[in-house]
Amino acid sequence: MVMAAGLGKRMRPLTATRPKPLVEVAGRAMLDHVLDRLRAAGVQRLVVNVHYLADSLEAHLKAHAKDLEVVISDERPLLLETGGGLKKALPLIDCDPFLAVNSDNFWVDGPSDTLKLLASHWDDRKMDALLLLVPQARAGNHGGMGDFHMDAAGRLKRRTAAKVAPFVYTGIQMLSKRMLDDTPDGVFSTNILWDRAIAQGRCFGVVHQGLWFDVGTPAAIKATEQALRLG
Repeated sequence: MVMAAGLGKRMRPLTATRPKPLVEVAGRAMLDHVLDRLRAAGVQRLVVNVHYLADSLEAHLKAHAKDLEVVISDERPLLLETGGGLKKALPLIDCDPFLAVNSDNFWVDGPSDTLKLLASHWDDRKMDALLLLVPQARAGNHGGMGDFHMDAAGRLKRRTAAKVAPFVYTGIQMLSKRMLDDTPDGVFSTNILWDRAIAQGRCFGVVHQGLWFDVGTPAAIKATEQALRLG
């Protein structure tokens, strides 16, 4: 599942005429970087949700993903947020568990393929969600206070108010379809799913071994490109 329906408000004015996944970093659309990583991991079929400037996204996917089977989950009538978008797309997703990747991600693999690394840690007996995390100190352009604490077994807990957490969520995760059982219809956030899994001890994390950048603003694009040149 590729999440591509957001409005990209923080990326304005670049998103005035194009959806955020088509904003370029290092000379290519962010979505194309994601497609490269999915291909490298052996992914053959994508479900992509669309809302803002959806026609542009669909046209881009037809031109740049000819070797991939792409199925569109259409949110043109109503933007459903992350959780609602996953629930609407669920009948189109043909595997369980499944990858869910934000289309505006920018990451570089470490010693091993990032998505294969994530999949290798999946344990269906104890997990409903497996999130790819990056240490706060290595989260490029990220100015927040972190998202999660992780214990020695890999189980996650939320950052508490006014405290710093050591790990940042990268926008890449594996989920079991059962995560969406008994969820509300319409608009809701993935946070509802994570909180429930955390309460049940079934939300886990894996640490990303390579580079990751928060590319949420025009200024972050320049910083990311500079870091890539220096690297």
